[in-house]
Amino acid sequence: MNVAVRATALELGALGHTVDIVTRRTSPDMASAHPIAPNVMLHHLAAGPPERRVKGDHEGYIAEFARALDGFGDIDVIHSHHWFSGMAALDVARRRGIPHVQSFHSIAADPATPLSEGERPESPGRMRGEERLARESDAVIAISAAERDTVVNRLGAPESRVVVVAPGVDSELFSPLANPSNERPGYVVVAARIEPLKGLDLAMEALAALPATGRPDLVVAGGPTTGHEAYAAELRTLGDRMGISVRFVGPQARPKLAALLRGARMLLVPSHSETFGLVALEAAASGIPVVAMRSGGLVEAVEHGITGLLVDSRDPAAWTDAVGHLLADDVFAHQLGKAGRERALTFTWRKAATETADVYDRLIAAKGGARA
Repeated sequence: MNVAVRATALELGALGHTVDIVTRRTSPDMASAHPIAPNVMLHHLAAGPPERRVKGDHEGYIAEFARALDGFGDIDVIHSHHWFSGMAALDVARRRGIPHVQSFHSIAADPATPLSEGERPESPGRMRGEERLARESDAVIAISAAERDTVVNRLGAPESRVVVVAPGVDSELFSPLANPSNERPGYVVVAARIEPLKGLDLAMEALAALPATGRPDLVVAGGPTTGHEAYAAELRTLGDRMGISVRFVGPQARPKLAALLRGARMLLVPSHSETFGLVALEAAASGIPVVAMRSGGLVEAVEHGITGLLVDSRDPAAWTDAVGHLLADDVFAHQLGKAGRERALTFTWRKAATETADVYDRLIAAKGGARA
């Protein structure tokens, strides 16, 4: 489940709201519903085959998902996450006369933007759907100012309906080592799905250009997105050809990811685009510096020269310089990690949930309904 969806739902439940999380069933063994916390229930709806499918297939399941969603009882507000859910839920909300709130998390690439090698083009249905959701939802909650600007300027959302709610971070789970200068082994981390959009090849090229003596291992925490298994295999071959040590450890449970981050020299985020880059905030909470692309919401997740370094170019040499700088200057790297931890403590899921609930309450009151 999306980290932000789960964390916000748990905090909303703790605040006394009743929350039903609804998602598509991806396995025949999934229970139709089960509680995950006080006031929070997770539901798996039948829409399409009960198996994981590539993103492009989801469009064909929207009508079935909408019919299943319409079978729910009383609902005060529907908050859709990602475009697929929104396209199923918007008409359900309209029929019931209740507010519809949309969060995108990721937005289809601009058709004029060149695709990364191996990246599939977005479906026209997704692009049209996102425009409709941006323009017709009662509110759009964006995770960053960068996402807000995209929703307004490219998708056409009325600016007055778009609210920025920054994510939180579990600063108890993601916490620094007690003595990082003596305990950190020699590795750097990329924590992301393995797909062209995440730019793992750039991280590998940057490390390959470092002197072999003292070059850290690269640990990749994440698995291939459905349909990108061949790309993952290509990356393994690329690492061997470059002569660098790359460990593909697969998707990590939250406690294991936290342990991996706190022990690393730094986190690399070479993504072509991120609406925020939550893992950068988790790395900051773990007390390690972040090297990220100066793009989208990453400029809000990382403060250049204060909590990490933002790289202006996708030129591998620029990334090699940034990584090499931090490897060569332990004092500076430690300063960035310390400042990152202090900043991360100001991002809480309770704050995100409270601001989200404020949006719900305002919309419900405008329609003359009761508080959720």
